[in-house]
Amino acid sequence: MLRFGAPGPGETLAWTALLDGSADRHDGATVTVAGWPVTAGEAAEARYCLLVPEPVCCRGCLPGDPSACIEVVAAMPVPLDGREVTLRGIFRRLRDDPCGWRYRLDGATIVSAPPRLGLSRRHLVAAASLLCWPVASAAQAPDGPTASHAAEAASFLAGRPAIDCHSHAGRVLRVNQDGGHAPFTPLADPMRRGGLAVACLAVVSDSPTHRVTPEGRIRAFREPEPGELGAYVERGFTRLHALVRDQGLRIVRNAADLAAARAETPSVLVAAEGADFLEGDLGPLETAFRRAALRHLQLTHYRVNALGDIQTEPPVHGGLTAFGAAVIRRCEALGIVVDVAHGTEALVRRAAEVAGKPLVLSHTSLTTRPPPYTRRITPDHARIVAGTGGVIGIWPPVSVFPDLPAFVDGIARMADIVGPAHVGIGSDMMGLVGRSALPDYTALPDLAAQLLARFTPEEAAGILGGNYLRVARACLPRA
Repeated sequence: MLRFGAPGPGETLAWTALLDGSADRHDGATVTVAGWPVTAGEAAEARYCLLVPEPVCCRGCLPGDPSACIEVVAAMPVPLDGREVTLRGIFRRLRDDPCGWRYRLDGATIVSAPPRLGLSRRHLVAAASLLCWPVASAAQAPDGPTASHAAEAASFLAGRPAIDCHSHAGRVLRVNQDGGHAPFTPLADPMRRGGLAVACLAVVSDSPTHRVTPEGRIRAFREPEPGELGAYVERGFTRLHALVRDQGLRIVRNAADLAAARAETPSVLVAAEGADFLEGDLGPLETAFRRAALRHLQLTHYRVNALGDIQTEPPVHGGLTAFGAAVIRRCEALGIVVDVAHGTEALVRRAAEVAGKPLVLSHTSLTTRPPPYTRRITPDHARIVAGTGGVIGIWPPVSVFPDLPAFVDGIARMADIVGPAHVGIGSDMMGLVGRSALPDYTALPDLAAQLLARFTPEEAAGILGGNYLRVARACLPRA
């Protein structure tokens, strides 16, 4: 049971005050502030954490700018369950802090932690106009799929390719554990049972340069040694292909493979999250295309690299670099889907100018009130991707979407901005630090049933994979 601090005096602190510096005048005062407590660990509660202005999707999304968060030293355990809390404590403006923090809340107590409310059909209809959701779609949302709806959805999935445009399923990321031979978890079987035809399965390129700081933040802490990330990604591709062989999966190498893929014989489209392994050279890109069957490349991840700036750190390049533009052009010539997830809006805008083919932004969600360094995107950001004919994958962290109906609401919100033809699913399966509203591919029929209640069959089919298929057909080799 939560214990709440006794009411007391104190001004309410707005997050905008941190950004414009006016919070400094509250130094030493008792203040009340609402936000989301986060740490890099997976504990249920903590007395030391960060407070941020909106839910984070994962530990890696903790803000890199100290002005975008408040260090919290609490007098009682603070719950870390993805809910917003209101805290009261002594506000400190830090100077020359050895960890780089700018603000701290000392002796923090919990003022309120509202219970999570499920979104029923009635709540959706009532809230539609306030939250900018399509009223007609909200009115059609069921409280949950029945067994018959799920069965109909499973049949619906069987007749068309469902595609996850961003996944790390099967524990493919355990590159350094047990010499790269750590056991895999089932991937092919959940795909068959859930009706997923293709998973865009991604290795991660920049992991060796990250670490968790004592303050609970994940950041790039050093520059890689020459050739280090290239060697790391090569081991990642080796592990990915071992998973494919181990579970009898197929590899998508061209547009014909992708169009023919079905869940009874599930396939993998090889992807890389972050092009850091290129190290300023286009040669490794061609090698990965030929040897590893790389067909989907995300330009940036959690390290500002030679291609451009990222959402979670201060900009360095002003968007996409000349090398980043060269990578896009070479990807298009080879037949590789270009993914602009994690890139800043400036990067995405320039990428759209350079690209001659549709772009993918594989995993994010919509926000109309973006704090600094969020991984979520604004309507304008989303429209840039849609303007290329591309697709935006919506991801399901419970810190943003607490359950499957809320996830579908998030999909509907993005569809209302860019149109259903530009929305897809990017689950980040086994890449999220916290829980997921889509915990396993066997839940895909439930997701399909709820989409079919909100969209036309053609729109739902597009969101579940047809939209990514359209983009990939324009990008991949034909055969």
